[in-house]
Amino acid sequence: MAINTIALSEKMTGELDKAVVQKAMTGFLADNAMKVKFVGVGTVLIPNVEFSGLGDYDRDGGFAQGSISVANTAYELAMDRGRSFMLDAQDCDETGIPGLAGQVMGEFVRTKVIPEMDAYVLSKLGALAEMQGQTVIGQPATEAFTIFNHACNSVYNNLGYDEELVAFIDSTMWAAIQNSPEISRSITLNDFKQGGVDMKVKSVNGVYLLPMPDSRMKTDYIFYDGRTPGIPDQTGGGFVPATGASNIGLLVMPRRGASLVKKTEKVRIFDPDKNQQADAWKFDYRLYYDLIVKESLKAGVVAYIY
Repeated sequence: MAINTIALSEKMTGELDKAVVQKAMTGFLADNAMKVKFVGVGTVLIPNVEFSGLGDYDRDGGFAQGSISVANTAYELAMDRGRSFMLDAQDCDETGIPGLAGQVMGEFVRTKVIPEMDAYVLSKLGALAEMQGQTVIGQPATEAFTIFNHACNSVYNNLGYDEELVAFIDSTMWAAIQNSPEISRSITLNDFKQGGVDMKVKSVNGVYLLPMPDSRMKTDYIFYDGRTPGIPDQTGGGFVPATGASNIGLLVMPRRGASLVKKTEKVRIFDPDKNQQADAWKFDYRLYYDLIVKESLKAGVVAYIY
């Protein structure tokens, strides 16, 4: 592969990686630093530390002996996703390929990669809240204030009142919040940093509000393999809500409550002379990732599910 093609691959990989982190509504979770050690292809080891609680100090016997337990928990990355595309050599020459490739792959990331990653992350968080019984109830149209406060207070009560919270909201709950006088009059615009970019995000009492498309707010999805024909036809790839999946109206969690761990986000580019399949430029895109919630933070994910 030519030097300039390798440079183009590296540049595009970097730009698309930034786009995923900066444009995905769940992208800020990639900012959460987590000390991980990859073992093999898709296993990460994450240290968990446990301490004994305080004991009485005895003036004769001194300190009560405690213990520190450090254990590595193994997590398997679940999402290994990719796609290959080709652009006919006649559609662009070498001087035009960087711009055209950037537009094509940028649009692919914006319209296909980011929605899928958001959906996966939020479904995993919603399923966790549901499984652990960390849910709130109510009717959004008349009880939006109560639902929102209950969810936030549950997180605070479980993890402490110094946590910085974010709230993912679907269209039904978002409309109810805007129509709730108790909440709407308290909405302010605040700075929110994500992937090194400063954004403006609405918040209520310090809780960041992140409205989400309904298509990304389900408790379970089927992620098509992009190969298998039939019913359903999976050749188009992408994702759809699983049968029986519930809607996530509101999901509240600490900003530090989970980590988006990515092992690979890579674009490989083959010029027409190297492509054995066709007289075309070939682009391979791969994203290998998962969402990890440490045991100590699982109590901080609370949702309204309907």
